[in-house]
Amino acid sequence: ADSYDNAMAEALNGFFKAELIEHQGPWRDADQVERAIVQWVGWYNTERLHSALDYLPPEEFEDRHHRSQATTNTA
Repeated sequence: ADSYDNAMAEALNGFFKAELIEHQGPWRDADQVERAIVQWVGWYNTERLHSALDYLPPEEFEDRHHRSQATTNTA
C-alpha cells in the first residue's frame, strides 16, 4: 500500500534467488525445485534470524507479539 512494498518484495526475491536457486542448483526437475522452495520458506520463517526483528525468526517474533497483545488486552 506504499512505495516501499515492492522494494521489500524484490529484496526477498533477490535473497531467495541467491540463497536457494543459484547456490543449490543445478536442479534435476521442477519437483526438486518445488520441494526445495517449501523447505526454504519453512527455514526462512521458523529458523532464520532477522536483524529487523531483534534477531528472532519471524514466527517467534509474531508469537511474542500476539502474546504481548493478549496480555495488554487482559490488563
